[in-house]
Amino acid sequence: MKKISVLLVNLFAASLTNAQNCWPPPDPEHLNKAEALLAEVPIIDGHNDLPNAAIQLFGGDLERADLSRIQSELPADLPRLRQGRVGAQFWAAFVDVSFIQSGGALRQGLLQIDFVHRLVGHYPELELARTANDIERIQSEGKIASMIGVEGGHAIENSLSALRMFHALGVRYMTLTHFETHDWADSATDFPRHGGLTEFGEEVVREMNRMGMFVDLSHVSPETMDDAFRITRAPVIFSHSNALAINAHARNVPDKMLKRTANNGGVVMLNFVAGYVPPTPSAWRMEQGRPAEQRRLRARQGIDEPSWSNRRFDMGEKLRRELDEEDVIAERMEAWLQENPPPRGTVGDVVDHIDHIRSLVGIDSIGIGSDFYDPGGSSMASGLENLSKFPVLIAELVKRGYSDEDIKKIAGRNLLRAMRKMERVAKELQAERSPSVRQYQ
Repeated sequence: MKKISVLLVNLFAASLTNAQNCWPPPDPEHLNKAEALLAEVPIIDGHNDLPNAAIQLFGGDLERADLSRIQSELPADLPRLRQGRVGAQFWAAFVDVSFIQSGGALRQGLLQIDFVHRLVGHYPELELARTANDIERIQSEGKIASMIGVEGGHAIENSLSALRMFHALGVRYMTLTHFETHDWADSATDFPRHGGLTEFGEEVVREMNRMGMFVDLSHVSPETMDDAFRITRAPVIFSHSNALAINAHARNVPDKMLKRTANNGGVVMLNFVAGYVPPTPSAWRMEQGRPAEQRRLRARQGIDEPSWSNRRFDMGEKLRRELDEEDVIAERMEAWLQENPPPRGTVGDVVDHIDHIRSLVGIDSIGIGSDFYDPGGSSMASGLENLSKFPVLIAELVKRGYSDEDIKKIAGRNLLRAMRKMERVAKELQAERSPSVRQYQ
């Protein structure tokens, strides 16, 4: 379940300082300017986990979910999409890493994709978009363009045929991994098995280029990023990631890869999740807070450090017992985090990531990928508690002196430009070669 992955995010976040920050309301003048800019170029958001949340809470029943009103239990609804000036939303078809071992990843992906199709069929305010031109047309008609991004390359179950069927159903990006390494790509937050992409993983990237699907490098290891940049002929995206130089979570993007993104014509879409936003004090990360508490709990339980390197290869009784022990520690750490909350970061911290990327590689590589996965609140940076708050982020850019054109690029134009290039590359490749028949070995 995604809640397990969310717990991992919170545990990583606890490696930061205990200081909490609150974000005051923006200056009305700055907010009014932000609203005016978003009336011209609405937000294109790279990642929202509504499908998974609605399936978990309401069984995917749109009558029960009733997105026509504010839903305090969900990460999105129509009123807050409108309040946030969202003109296009990538809905995440999230496939939890538990399906790597249990099987059924492809079925789970289809379940989530089906939800998006039912969603756009249920609400006339929404329409499925497959191209950059679709996005602009749908926005011009006063509706919200809906796109699909599959989160986790294990969803295709090592089948290029499944990948092509995802594309036919409207999927326009796939995140190559999630929190765990799988058969053909290494994750940023797991033991590396391949040194990046395997030969089959490289073929996945080529086939995504040929079809016209963004290669999404959020969640992947730097080695996987490196291999993807070497193989791809189209722009890549990071659908929900930040700058590693500001926050040292493994999920964030190293400066070297930010430079490669700019050279590639790709876009890093900034994330609001608390664990990925605030600056990382190295002393706390290494010696205090969550690491020290976790060591104390393990010592009290008589539990050794986990054998991470064995997890992918040995599923015997010893490992199952070890995983059960780790679940106990995780539950107790979650309780500890409730009493010792990590910093959430603020709108200002998110814009610090934007400042860093702009100073390093320029404005053309920056977008927005919020990653709302729950109702928001304390799981997100202060000031960005739910998707109605996008104008607050834009108001901070106004305050810092970003030009109107630069703000419009961040809001959506950079993504549209990269998407058009991705579509052109796909047409060129389709004229050059047929669909790949490569089989996973």
